[in-house]
Amino acid sequence: SSGINAEWPLRPGVMKSGKFTIGYRSTLKSIRQGKSKLIIIANNTPALRKSEIEYYCMLAKVGVHHYSGSNIDLGTACGKYFRVGCLCITDPGDSDIIRSMPAE
Repeated sequence: SSGINAEWPLRPGVMKSGKFTIGYRSTLKSIRQGKSKLIIIANNTPALRKSEIEYYCMLAKVGVHHYSGSNIDLGTACGKYFRVGCLCITDPGDSDIIRSMPAE
């Protein structure tokens, strides 16, 4: 499960200096308010929920990253001890996670 730690510099950058929200409802709320910069969705998020987030992101012109691991792996990568289905980065802080986004 070291995939995200190599793939995404979440813990050192965004988690320490940036701002983020964890969870489906708070992610949708921040997309609606126009605060979102990047959305990360775990690969085992239910299809309806995933497509709803993608639709909101398409309307708000926000980037979406489909994380290769499960919600357990995403939670671990965030340094949390619980599962994280989706994560919304509102301020990257001193991390270059937005710029290092692979083109999808």
